[in-house]
Amino acid sequence: MNFYERNSESLHSYRMPAPRSSAIDYHFYNSHGYIVFNPDVVYQEGYPGESCYNCVMPGITKLIEQGYIDTAAVGAQGHSFGGYQVTYLATRTDLFSAIESGAAQVNMFSGYGAIRGESGKARPMMYEHGQSRIGGTPWSHFREFTANSSLLWMDKVNTPILIMHNDQDGHVPWSQGVEYFVALKRLGKPCWLINYPGDAHWPGSLSNRIDFQRRMFQFFNHYLKGEPMPRWMAEGIPAVEQPFELGYETVP
Repeated sequence: MNFYERNSESLHSYRMPAPRSSAIDYHFYNSHGYIVFNPDVVYQEGYPGESCYNCVMPGITKLIEQGYIDTAAVGAQGHSFGGYQVTYLATRTDLFSAIESGAAQVNMFSGYGAIRGESGKARPMMYEHGQSRIGGTPWSHFREFTANSSLLWMDKVNTPILIMHNDQDGHVPWSQGVEYFVALKRLGKPCWLINYPGDAHWPGSLSNRIDFQRRMFQFFNHYLKGEPMPRWMAEGIPAVEQPFELGYETVP
């Protein structure tokens, strides 16, 4: 499952096959035995996470009822606000066997007090009037900030998580990805963090986009198709050794 708010208006648009910077390539995954589901989300102000859950889960349930979905091999992938939404889903359901979340905000409180690195604008407007759809401040909407901060519910996560968040992200602070990774590691959850040093909201160069797509594909293939775990997942690559060795080969 890959989605970003609403995409039904682009249903008949052609997607050029390419190593994308923030999403799976539909053609590539289709040609390797995957079915791609791209649902729309209708939002209720104050509850973007709950709105996502209420729209996405019935759609997946309907697909499963049709009989051609392996319920033990359902994955989700999203980036930016889509990345946030899959972090929320991971706290609410164990349906997914693997999730990749890119450049996601997981802490509405610390996100509210941050600054957008590219423009220098403060982020409160994103929560009070913008895409995050909280509709107020942490002081007036404490319950909504709490309910929608995935970080506060990480103990509910049982799904392996791959995080991609770059240290020069000018949209969503890199600290959000670090908070996400540290929380999951502290709780003993299976998780990985990919950072392309110097890149912004997504991998910039063609080589980094290819690298990201290859690692994400190996991650999903391991958890959804039972393929061997690659070395970079099994052994990890310390941040101080970046730029990292490829490590694509699988562990014997």
